[in-house]
Amino acid sequence: MLNQEVITEAETAAIQIPAGNALILPEGSRIYITQMLGNSITAATDVGLVRISRAEAARVGIIPPEESKTESEENLTLEERVWKVLHNIYDPEIPVDIASLGLIYGVEVIPQEDGSNYVGVQMTLTAPGCGMGPHMMAEAEAGIAALDGVGEVNIEFVWDPPWNQGMMTEEARMQLGLI
Repeated sequence: MLNQEVITEAETAAIQIPAGNALILPEGSRIYITQMLGNSITAATDVGLVRISRAEAARVGIIPPEESKTESEENLTLEERVWKVLHNIYDPEIPVDIASLGLIYGVEVIPQEDGSNYVGVQMTLTAPGCGMGPHMMAEAEAGIAALDGVGEVNIEFVWDPPWNQGMMTEEARMQLGLI
């Protein structure tokens, strides 16, 4: 699928990159998949780059339905599972996840009286005006909220300190050819 042209079999919900505008690609649209990482794909279309969720891509026949994941998470703490979710959300223009990019400034898990947990995440963006920010935030919130034991999720954008390339993991910098 990657680096191949695909014809959509149905109307497809997508998000324009980098503006972040929602749009519907008509049935029969030609798309060229440029990135398939995490929970979404990035594709070139007649209207420019778009982000399509994996669930939507599977629904309309762009990619095969995902098989259920068998990897056990029973020995992971809730915080480790939250970080796992964050490592599975990719910037649509950069083939690196948001945690490795250094966009996550903090994760806080607070047990609640009802037995659930409050999860707070502080994140930033590579640029304050990024139109994809709210979409990456929503993807993080939905992924974390779906974890067992989570009662409330709060994702907060923070701008201090300002993000810079030095905040990326060494692996991310190597992947992008920065070192």
